[in-house]
Amino acid sequence: MSDYNTHDYEGMIAETITIQSRKGDFVNAYLAKPLGKGPFPSIVLVHHLPGWDELYKEFTRKFAHHGFIAICPDLYFREGNGTPDDVAAEVRSNGGISDEQAIQDFLGASDYLKSLPVSNNKVGIFGTCSGGRHAFLAGCSSNEFDAIIECWGGNVVMSDDALTEKQPTSPSSLTSSLSAPLLGLFGNEDVSPTPEEVNEHEKLLKDNNKEYKFHRYDGAGHGFMYYHTPLYRQQQSVDAWEKILDFVSDNLRS
Repeated sequence: MSDYNTHDYEGMIAETITIQSRKGDFVNAYLAKPLGKGPFPSIVLVHHLPGWDELYKEFTRKFAHHGFIAICPDLYFREGNGTPDDVAAEVRSNGGISDEQAIQDFLGASDYLKSLPVSNNKVGIFGTCSGGRHAFLAGCSSNEFDAIIECWGGNVVMSDDALTEKQPTSPSSLTSSLSAPLLGLFGNEDVSPTPEEVNEHEKLLKDNNKEYKFHRYDGAGHGFMYYHTPLYRQQQSVDAWEKILDFVSDNLRS
């Protein structure tokens, strides 16, 4: 959590910018960074399928408030322009975006963060729902990230018959390649992932001797940190944010 005192200076800049994906093309991203000399740790936020929405921009500013340079790329930028709901509906109708494209966008966001003169060159990645899946996948597909936060990632554990052209690999099958400490947060009443899928996820992490922490909340299901929906669970959400901020401080500030 933040350790500032009440008389300390505090400020941030938050704005829409354009970054280059590792694919070579450009996408919009929302950047929030604390004002000051730094150096600051940084974090990539991976938005959920509801889209590049107000909630994720608020999450981005929350990390900046706590002393992180935070960036949330618009993974649906190529699908067109409109309200987050309209663009997300278009993405759904097309069967989502490809894992490969998403990873290239995260890596481009990481490149941008590391290019900043106030960066300490440590970058984490955070996501919820489909973004949690993507965050884990990014941690298994590259060594760019120093901390992984996966919140109720659905389809991390996939059966063969669930694989598609855009999602050709179950992220759990790549567990042996996980390259950074992982924090996982899950609701025990969730159906995607189910408690049984979380058990399998954890077993694979243990079998591969990976550094991880899982926290599983009773009385909470999918999206329990989404304060603007009936899914919200206040007590569990507050505890989860404390664990997230402690985790990224431990792994990204040193």
